[in-house]
Amino acid sequence: MTIIDEKKKIIEHLPRDASSGRETPSFDPSAITDVESAVLALQNCGPADGNLGKALEVLAMMVSEPSCLRVLAMSGAMIPAGMEEIICQLVERHVVNVIVTTGANITHSLVNVLGEDGTQAHYLGSPNDDDVDLSRNHVFRIYDTVIPENEFDVANETLYQIIRSEFPGAAQVVTCPSELFALLGKKITKRCMLKVAHDNGVPVFCGATSDSELGINLMKFRDFHDLKIVLDEVGDIGNFSKYITAYPCHGTIIIGGGVPRNWTQQVFPYIHDLEVARGAGLKHKGYDYSVRFYTAVPDDGGCSGCTISENVSWGKYHAKSMHQEVWGDATVSFPLVVTALFQMLEKRVEKKGA
Repeated sequence: MTIIDEKKKIIEHLPRDASSGRETPSFDPSAITDVESAVLALQNCGPADGNLGKALEVLAMMVSEPSCLRVLAMSGAMIPAGMEEIICQLVERHVVNVIVTTGANITHSLVNVLGEDGTQAHYLGSPNDDDVDLSRNHVFRIYDTVIPENEFDVANETLYQIIRSEFPGAAQVVTCPSELFALLGKKITKRCMLKVAHDNGVPVFCGATSDSELGINLMKFRDFHDLKIVLDEVGDIGNFSKYITAYPCHGTIIIGGGVPRNWTQQVFPYIHDLEVARGAGLKHKGYDYSVRFYTAVPDDGGCSGCTISENVSWGKYHAKSMHQEVWGDATVSFPLVVTALFQMLEKRVEKKGA
């Protein structure tokens, strides 16, 4: 029996859905012209590599749907890791219509533009830095990134001045987090996530603002300035649902998991309950698309690691939704896929103009 016959025999014994009958191609770097071509070429290589190309395809389909509301659900230390400009450009290019993130990412963005330097408060460090020495010198570490404590102090004072100028003499202000973020985006003059989102009409939501330096600061405003900011996080569930129900198609771009992911997804069970109670018929049956960048595993039953397929059982995703999950460091895979998407979109524009 020849080698070719052996290959055919192997392929014939594979399940129908396990093989296309094609040999795995070699990645040819000499054929690569840009990031887009690299990501697409990886699509037919190993499982982890191939997922990058498949994620790009799903994301491109999502963006091609003019009636699709696209939600970025972002956890993890993405702003400290230098990913803020990507977020800004996703908003400006109308790839992202809504942002759901953590109080920590919002805090680090504010520290960048409101801190002592006013541009970038984070610096490259090392996971092997002496943490006792860092603490002694009032420097905080996020794995291989460090930030001086005084950057927080300066930003926090500026933050208070912004909020106080909007509510002079007020003892108590009740507001949804998204409304507070829109206010900050309006008042801040330097380029950052909240400003770019505000300028482009993109709402920013956070389901756990108190779990961050921002939440701590709002509490300190009560302690030291008699300014009580009461965040109505539950009210933002309703505000977010209004964006969802205004569109017939929906997609998620998920980085990590945690509160941003589940808060983004739980809106469909909420809408389902409303429609059932009102007898209006089920008009919204879950997200239609998703691209997910993650490292968590599903085995422990946590939301961060659960698959998109598992979320179908909860009604958070449509049974026929198109989705692709990419396992690995999001600070590597996410910028690669987004850069490839931008190049793809630019080529489409050039082709139309030709």
